[in-house]
Amino acid sequence: MASVTYECVTKEFGDVVAINELDIFVEDKEFLVLVGPSGCGKSTALRCVAGLEEVTEGRIYIGDRCVNDIAPKDRDIAMVFQSYALYPHMSVLDNMAFGLKLRKVEKAEINRRVGVAAEILGIEDLLDRKPRQLSGGQRQRVAVGRAIVREPTVFLLDEPLSNLDAKLRVQTRAELSKIHKRLQTTFIYVTHDQVEAMTMADRIAVLKDGICQQLDTPQNLYDRPDNIFVAGFIGSPAMNFFPAAIAKQDGRLLIDAKSFQVEIPTEAKDLYGHRVGASITFGIRPEDIHNPDFAPPGIAPAPVEAKVEVTELMGNEIFAYLASGEHSFVARIDPRSRYSLGEDVQVAFNMRNMHVFDRDSEDAIR
Repeated sequence: MASVTYECVTKEFGDVVAINELDIFVEDKEFLVLVGPSGCGKSTALRCVAGLEEVTEGRIYIGDRCVNDIAPKDRDIAMVFQSYALYPHMSVLDNMAFGLKLRKVEKAEINRRVGVAAEILGIEDLLDRKPRQLSGGQRQRVAVGRAIVREPTVFLLDEPLSNLDAKLRVQTRAELSKIHKRLQTTFIYVTHDQVEAMTMADRIAVLKDGICQQLDTPQNLYDRPDNIFVAGFIGSPAMNFFPAAIAKQDGRLLIDAKSFQVEIPTEAKDLYGHRVGASITFGIRPEDIHNPDFAPPGIAPAPVEAKVEVTELMGNEIFAYLASGEHSFVARIDPRSRYSLGEDVQVAFNMRNMHVFDRDSEDAIR
């Protein structure tokens, strides 16, 4: 078992900086997820740990050992790729055992490791089958099993669920979480899917343009994003943003978005009171916008008039796409709501969960 350390790691491809001075410490036995949009550098960061890419500057440590100049085969890692990369002419057992045979591991030990991995993954009955006889989910488990039998100190997983259908992705990500808890090994997992990141990770590193925007627990990223990018990336549907200003009127402190004004709660007045007149970006998550008839207790409701543009019935909730003046936004509301297209409605913003960002720097004001 081992920790992984990125120490001011930079990777350049010609004039393109894929990762820029990345500083991340992954604790022993931690499940860390690197998340971000396509091209943000997350896969490159993973490949640098694997030794598939040579870092331009900085150092990478696995445990206490700097691995910059160590060959991939000697780094004691195992990698699971987006592609299953199974040998079609080999059985499941032979696919899982192949790497061990190349390392001259004794047959009894190979059988033990394959048996343990197959039991963990629930594929004991598939060991004699060929890959073409397996479903996508079963092939993915075999690919994970091939990594497990190596008994590495670090698992590296590069978007391993992206080839699965939606239902199977949900099932398999739960299985991967169980495997991590059972193996008690360090996992570094790359995905562009923030739902995967939120449900699986101990901590998440959010990357943009090769720079780590924030490294924190899933709940802290959701509750206290450091900037607009993180706030918009974490959460589905994404947070609503409104260009606005902080105003004072009749002794009340307000967020003034022109087409609507909402009052800042008493407990937040000390934080924003000295910023009257400042241009800001106001953020509110869809789940913090309620139909007043079904608003939960304990919120700080601020009424906003809006027009219904589109509704999406999800069964347990409704996604209501609304417009207030020049602003469009989405709300996740109670399924008992009966909104009609074009209807004028009043919704309640829960200002206790509001977010305020500096307009220029896009950093959170806390």
